[in-house]
Amino acid sequence: MYNVDESICVFAESSMSLAFSKKWPLYLSTKNTILKKNDGRFKDIFQDLYEKNWKDKFEAHSIWYEHRLIDDMVAYALKSEGGYVWACKNYDGDVQSDLLAQGFGSLGLMTSVLLSSDGKTLEAEAAHGTVTRHFRLYQKGQETSTNSIASIFAWTRGLEHRAKLDKNGRLLDFVHKLEAACIETVEAGKMTKDLAILIHGPKVSREFYLTTGDFVDAVAINLERKLQQPTMC
Repeated sequence: MYNVDESICVFAESSMSLAFSKKWPLYLSTKNTILKKNDGRFKDIFQDLYEKNWKDKFEAHSIWYEHRLIDDMVAYALKSEGGYVWACKNYDGDVQSDLLAQGFGSLGLMTSVLLSSDGKTLEAEAAHGTVTRHFRLYQKGQETSTNSIASIFAWTRGLEHRAKLDKNGRLLDFVHKLEAACIETVEAGKMTKDLAILIHGPKVSREFYLTTGDFVDAVAINLERKLQQPTMC
């Protein structure tokens, strides 16, 4: 794996575009003090692009771009409350995204979205992979309590993108209601085992969590109720 100026420029442009759309500050993390040429190139290109194309736009909305060393950024991320875009090199992003997802909740809550530089093509998936261990239990007829939220949100992020491209308000409304139904189900105390463990500890009693199917059913009930309400968009 290697990087060229063109690919770094595309990455920088995408990162700044995302941060601006969310009106969140942007941080780039590297280890340019050690990897002087490779990481130094990331730092220089990001800064140059920011100064030329984005600085005035960012400052107009009271947001900013800043480069940080990866070790400093990790420490900041663990004590922060979020609300920013973190641009990482490939390996850093792979590791730190899982660390934050598990540290602040569960891998079952993390989505993974890839967006092309032209903003038209999007791929969304559940970041946790195939959950093979749970599937083996299911094959044996045993009970599972698998968090389906990341899988649901993978679909909603894809559908949301399609809705925006097509200017489809009804589809966008469905997406927002489905995501809200997932969140409100958990907030009402109906959740899978991975989330119940965060509240009740590793020896959580069976009464505090739902099976995979029961959780999906609970979300469906909330969604049906929301679909009867006026549109959110």
